[in-house]
Amino acid sequence: MRILLVEDTPDVADAIAGHFARRGDALDCAQSAADAREFLQVQEYDVAVLDINLPDGSGLDLLSRLRREGRAMPVLMLTARIDVDDRVAALDGGADDYLTKPFDLRELEARLRALARRNSPDRGGVVRFGDLVFDPAGQTLEIGGQAVTLTRREYALLEALLANRGRVIAKERLHERLFSFNEDNVGLNAIEIYVARLRRKIEESRVSIRTLRGLGYQIVADD
Repeated sequence: MRILLVEDTPDVADAIAGHFARRGDALDCAQSAADAREFLQVQEYDVAVLDINLPDGSGLDLLSRLRREGRAMPVLMLTARIDVDDRVAALDGGADDYLTKPFDLRELEARLRALARRNSPDRGGVVRFGDLVFDPAGQTLEIGGQAVTLTRREYALLEALLANRGRVIAKERLHERLFSFNEDNVGLNAIEIYVARLRRKIEESRVSIRTLRGLGYQIVADD
């Protein structure tokens, strides 16, 4: 996933960023609504996490602006408030979900993954394609019933390819899914390296990754 986090409390932001980085997800952290708007001008996100209390205003105001602009990106609101009226206001304002501080990072991850797959065919979470059985939440892969170990980047790459199965996904889009702004020193050639590694891991399966020169990559399954 490519995640936008809008959170100005350093220890909270660092904990969230570290958790998703260990999973191979790309997360950009904005410390204010203004920073978030700058990120959104140049990057699309699978899901956003907005704190209600920001140094330059309310996360609810930012949410309202996003919805007025027609951005359908799923949004989860973080709040330290426990009042029901505040939670109702967030949901009525266009939020898809909310979480009250303090929270367990595993619950945040589960909620974000549920939001990200809301409009995908993989509502159950586990993806079955050819003879692959892939669980992005548990980060497990089986080929013909045999467990296969991947690195965090390889899991993220496979998740992106499977989410777009049947379609060609550009190298640039894959790069966006795997690397955040903080990793801008990582070039596009890194995608070729990870694709080659993933190909070797699944070469005994009925699934392969095609390279369409000038267009990108496509994951396909043999009949």
